[in-house]
Amino acid sequence: MEPVVPAPLAGDDFAADAARFSAYWRATKDRLGRLPPKPKRDKAASDEAEALKQAARDARFAFLRRHAVTLYDKLTDNRRKFVRVERLVYDAAELVPGLAPTRAEVAAEADLRQADKDGCEIDQGILANQVMADPACGLHLCHAMLLPREESPEALAKFLRDGVLDLGHARVERQGKAAVLLLSNKRFLNSEDNDTQPATEIGTDVCILDPHSEVAVLRGDVVPSGKYAGRRIYNAGINLTHLYWGKIPFLWFLVRDLGFVNKLLRGLAKPDILPDEVAGDSIEKLWISAVETFAIGGGCQILLATDFNIAGRDAYMTLPARKEGIIPAMANLRLPRFVGDRVARQAIMYERRIECDSEVGRQICDEIVDPAKMDATIARVIDRLTGSGAVGAIGNRRALRLGAEPLDAFRRYAALYAREQAICHYSPALISNLELFWNAQNRRA
Repeated sequence: MEPVVPAPLAGDDFAADAARFSAYWRATKDRLGRLPPKPKRDKAASDEAEALKQAARDARFAFLRRHAVTLYDKLTDNRRKFVRVERLVYDAAELVPGLAPTRAEVAAEADLRQADKDGCEIDQGILANQVMADPACGLHLCHAMLLPREESPEALAKFLRDGVLDLGHARVERQGKAAVLLLSNKRFLNSEDNDTQPATEIGTDVCILDPHSEVAVLRGDVVPSGKYAGRRIYNAGINLTHLYWGKIPFLWFLVRDLGFVNKLLRGLAKPDILPDEVAGDSIEKLWISAVETFAIGGGCQILLATDFNIAGRDAYMTLPARKEGIIPAMANLRLPRFVGDRVARQAIMYERRIECDSEVGRQICDEIVDPAKMDATIARVIDRLTGSGAVGAIGNRRALRLGAEPLDAFRRYAALYAREQAICHYSPALISNLELFWNAQNRRA
């Protein structure tokens, strides 16, 4: 194997460094392109490919540690405009070629099994990590992701006109003083994937912005067939079948937890004010979760962001991160403050199943009810939470959040998460775990 050419050293001149590093990344990519595709590489070719990719990634870190702030300011007009992360990474790829993959490069791997991809999306994680690591840039990006999506005003108008909103994989309805968001990925037990993501976030925006409701409810739709036919399922977590077959892009993780889930916790930002609890402002509603059957993985993560959780007596929660080979999003940040560090480690690292109707389960779930009484309980909790008006409740929500998870603490965690999840997403351990524990190779995507 020919030795890997050392990367240039980063200096103080952004333009000069961008040109020199881009040339380096282009040369590294050309050499990688001369090797066989990943599934056909022998050990020597595989070792060479990994060495080339690692050298290029180390160079990206070196460039961004010196120039991330300058890059971000160029992409956002000195932070005068907001750019969501799923656009930011591609704008960066155009501004500094080779720093992150282009849309065409990501598309070229999109139809491959996860195991057969070279992992160009890891470079998006490196970029997001370095942007989020800077306090000013990171908070600005958090702000961008907490704004309503561009599709949401039209969706809200339709909901106000019709009283119901069908978003395909999610639905918004009204129940008394509450807007209800139903997760509806029925074939996959209301799990989350790239198809559900826009619908759940738009639905969240609509529930928060709806002027005719005072609180919001998150609930799973009824599954029509299979083992759980006729039952509501809260959330089965990430779609592991899609993950194995390469249909979950890396950006899915960042968009979900900087957008959809963070909006449950923090509400919607206003464009002219930082969504900070002390000096900023936000548009918020209390969120009620109704946990029926189970809250697996991402479902359990969501319960750590909602304000009042009702669970059926037979429901349970798990965070099967070890079996999936990924980081369970913000659970590592949030779960210890509910159940303590030791139980959190057991749940995340040792697959501890938590029955909702248990001492530990009741530290996450506020009410445990007979499954047949779920509808009545939701109605009662809606009435109770709105009985004294929403203003005081939102003020208390913000005060509690400031003590538990101020925005800057979230920003720092999100920076780490972007880097580590990108690496996990392309780890061989992820594939072996999915084959061993999920039989993913024999499931139809």
